Amino acid sequence: MSKNLVIVESPAKAKTIQKYLGSDFDVKSSFGHIRDLPKKGMGIDLATFTPDYEVSADKKKLVADLKSAVKKADVVWLASDEDREGEAIAWHLAQELKLKEENTRRIVFHEITKNAILKAIENPRKIDQNLVNAQQARRILDRIVGFEMSPVLWKKVRPGLSAGRVQSVAVRLIVEREKEICAFEPMPSYKVEGIFLNEAKQEISAKLKKDFKTEKEAENYLSACAKTEFKVLNVETKPGSRTASAPFTTSTLQQEASNRLGYGVTSTMRVAQRLYEEGFITYMRTDSVNLSQEAIHDAKEQIIKEYGENYSKPRNYTTKSSSAQEAHEAIRPTDFSLKSVGDAQLNKLYQLIYKRTLASQMENAKIEKTIIEIGDKDLVQNFEAQGEVIIFDGFLKVYGIIQNEDEDAETDSKILPKVKKGEKLNPKKIEATEKFTKPSGRYTEAGLVKKLEELGIGRPSTYAPTIQTIQTRGYVEKKEIDAKTREILKMTLVNSEIKKEILNEKFGGDKNKFVPTDIGIVVNDFLTENFNEVLDYGFTAKVEQDFDDIANGTEAWKDTLNSFYGNFHPKIEHVQENADRATGERLLGVDPKSGKNVYARIGRFGPMVQIGETTDDEKPIFASLISNQNISTLTFEEAMELFKIPFDLDDYEGQKVLVGVGRFGPYVKFGETFISLPKGENPLAVDNERAIEIIKDKQIADAPIANYKGEPVTKGTGRFGPFIKYRNIFINVPKKYDFDNLSQNDINELVEAKLEKEANRYIQQWEDEKISIENGRWGPFVKFNKAMFKIPKKKDDTKYEADELKDVSLDEVKKWIVAQDKNAFAVKKNLAAKKPAAKKPAVKKAPVKK
Repeated sequence: MSKNLVIVESPAKAKTIQKYLGSDFDVKSSFGHIRDLPKKGMGIDLATFTPDYEVSADKKKLVADLKSAVKKADVVWLASDEDREGEAIAWHLAQELKLKEENTRRIVFHEITKNAILKAIENPRKIDQNLVNAQQARRILDRIVGFEMSPVLWKKVRPGLSAGRVQSVAVRLIVEREKEICAFEPMPSYKVEGIFLNEAKQEISAKLKKDFKTEKEAENYLSACAKTEFKVLNVETKPGSRTASAPFTTSTLQQEASNRLGYGVTSTMRVAQRLYEEGFITYMRTDSVNLSQEAIHDAKEQIIKEYGENYSKPRNYTTKSSSAQEAHEAIRPTDFSLKSVGDAQLNKLYQLIYKRTLASQMENAKIEKTIIEIGDKDLVQNFEAQGEVIIFDGFLKVYGIIQNEDEDAETDSKILPKVKKGEKLNPKKIEATEKFTKPSGRYTEAGLVKKLEELGIGRPSTYAPTIQTIQTRGYVEKKEIDAKTREILKMTLVNSEIKKEILNEKFGGDKNKFVPTDIGIVVNDFLTENFNEVLDYGFTAKVEQDFDDIANGTEAWKDTLNSFYGNFHPKIEHVQENADRATGERLLGVDPKSGKNVYARIGRFGPMVQIGETTDDEKPIFASLISNQNISTLTFEEAMELFKIPFDLDDYEGQKVLVGVGRFGPYVKFGETFISLPKGENPLAVDNERAIEIIKDKQIADAPIANYKGEPVTKGTGRFGPFIKYRNIFINVPKKYDFDNLSQNDINELVEAKLEKEANRYIQQWEDEKISIENGRWGPFVKFNKAMFKIPKKKDDTKYEADELKDVSLDEVKKWIVAQDKNAFAVKKNLAAKKPAAKKPAVKKAPVKK
């Protein structure tokens, strides 16, 4: 056994480091944090802000193995990542494994290369308690916010909701942008563009720098153009340059991977993590654009070797953000001579990082910009044509510039024909086209990261989890917004005549952008009204700065928590007691049949419309909204249409057919089978013909693809990917199989492997009681419904063997469950029956709102 034990947080990282350190070192992985705040309960003493950390059940065997390895080692090297989270992992390891300070070394490195690892071993340090405390402060403050605000949402909005310090601010950004878009009033103007021919009959495209506000102004200008002799009033040529961007930080990598590769933030970080752990790039969670002198030197050598000395321009970049840690480096390749990596997915992101870093050390691109002014002294405005020529490509040789969608799409970079001042030009065509102003665009993942960074909210390690959380919670979604159509006027001057035509223009459509859900809007409005300070952008950024100050050792972490909680908790109590329930309720109008009010609001299972009051003797009538509708924009007419659902269609194959909307969306019901409508399809538009199509598609999809021992096997694609189904067993189909062309041998192999696994899964099972003793990854456990419970030790303080568990009685297992959850078998009482009847509010009357 080696006398040096190295503990890292990732098995992939462990494998790479073991290769560099050799047999004198034993490298093991902690698989992330080995302990954390408990999953149930606050886990914090709020009087002293002392956390009650615990080792989770799935980590106990791992911790026992690490403790055993520690006993056999002379020196323990804690080599988790160099950020605050990594420092906290090292600290938790030291605490839980009871490491002696004199035998413990903390090492850090920002790249997993042999030189970096050996250098770290030569320069160990102690655990930085300031970094640990900064991580503890974030973890505890976020736990407090989540655990105290979420129950308020359960009581005032809907059970099962959650709030978080950063996630709620991210949702606020998206909700406010959507409200801004809905309130936006587009303003028309007329953009004038012309095509002119020079003496050599070459075309020159030009436009006016200023638009006209009205149709009359634009038409008058075209009339003036009809009488004008156009000539070149001026030709200006001036040199220019373009400079390369700095190397990547976490946020700029996420933004650029989105723009160039179409990667989501989570995908980008997953691939970057692999590149780092396999030793190809430096640490991928950083807010610094700094490069080491060694990296600058290596990049220079590679540039000169590949492109020549005139392309090299070594430079240092400094980070604008005050919170950035310049001791860290930007994300860069560890070896500039390695131009690509073998794995195709890894290579796409590696190439982006490689080229961006190399370009940052290259000469500026030199361009020549030409501006031609076209017109006449009598015109109120003259035309301008712009073009440019690249004289020296510089960094563009490696890393071109792409245009973002929020940049001017009409920026000219064309080459213009040669003309001279005073040269007469013939107007081939001049057009005045009606244009409308546009609201700010909805956020993409990359755009949201950029905004959070600008506001100082979150840090490199938090962007991806935040974006994941707000989608998982159902507060925002990426959805396709259908474009609307409007008429625009186009006036064209050709041969001294003005021709007018009406065109159709698509506008307002969006794809793969964040849109708030109804529940997201209601929760946001409730929180901003009642917890405005917590959701304030400046306040959230200030909390991040407090964490930075703790990490720098200039602020005491418990003082920060005490100051926050002293203001926060009284507000929680006040809102719990005094705030009204929030449903996002809108009064849409009055039902002409019953004379009762029609509302749109959030219900138990999502957004819905309601005829009548909940306090009326006669129960209200409800209908669910469909996928492309939301409470804030629903019209009275659209709401009344929803009450036509469910509706019957003609019978098919002797079975009843109806269309309805349920908890999981619109469906066609065929006999006893529910068939979900394709995403975005309007259930009100489903007729007999369309319903039969949907039923036939389902019948084809559910038809057996094979048999196993005389019983049918079907296939499908579900939430977790492709599967086959045998009896009532769902069997995932790994990527190594051709899902579209599964052979009988493939079916046999998949079913038999699953049956063998299931046979080994249960030690004992009581199906009627929904209780079982099962084999798990870390040993046997008890399962009751969906909850998992530990198996206690025997009276002699030893663990049960699997064979012994086969003889344990059901009553004994129930005692184990009750010992861990005293309410596990409690009968739920019907509390609703005990609630006093609410006072009947005055009936609201309102004109129909569209």
